[in-house]
Amino acid sequence: MSKGLIIGLVIAALVVFWGIGVRNGMATGNQEVAASWANVETAYQRRADLIPNLVKTVQGVANFEKGTLTDVINARASATQIKLDATDLSPENIQKYQAAQSQLSGSLSRLMAVAESYPQLKATENFSELQSQLEGTENRIKEERDRFNTTVKGFNNKIVTFPNSLVASFSGFTVKGYFQADAGASKAPAVDFGGAK
Repeated sequence: MSKGLIIGLVIAALVVFWGIGVRNGMATGNQEVAASWANVETAYQRRADLIPNLVKTVQGVANFEKGTLTDVINARASATQIKLDATDLSPENIQKYQAAQSQLSGSLSRLMAVAESYPQLKATENFSELQSQLEGTENRIKEERDRFNTTVKGFNNKIVTFPNSLVASFSGFTVKGYFQADAGASKAPAVDFGGAK
């Protein structure tokens, strides 16, 4: 065997081993994104599981606005119907998922605002406990979304940088989507003190 052929074979072997290492790193990163996504879904599921108890508690109060409860029930149904597979976390799919969850968040916020008008509801231990659990769950959702975005950033950086991007394109790895701020979140809410002098 000639010296040139041996050098060529060694270089080819090094490139193959490098490619295998890069691809395995991307596969590991993909699994980290999937695990992080599962944590996000679990946090959102916890919120969805609390809602039926909250609705039952609120329904017990006479004359509570039925439209508000209907909005919450419909938003929950819509949010729980959207399922994303960890292999298809494209930016577009993340936005659809986030939109459904944001609709539910808005309905819950309106429910809590309306509940303020019902002192007998606020005084019940069950409502206070559910309200506290929902607040804790919202904090968990934010934390899991932040972790997810951090994991996705690491994965995306790995697959878009050269020469890793070559291995990613041959291996079918694509950029994952991020959770983003809801539309209008950058605007401060208007505060109206109405009759306050």
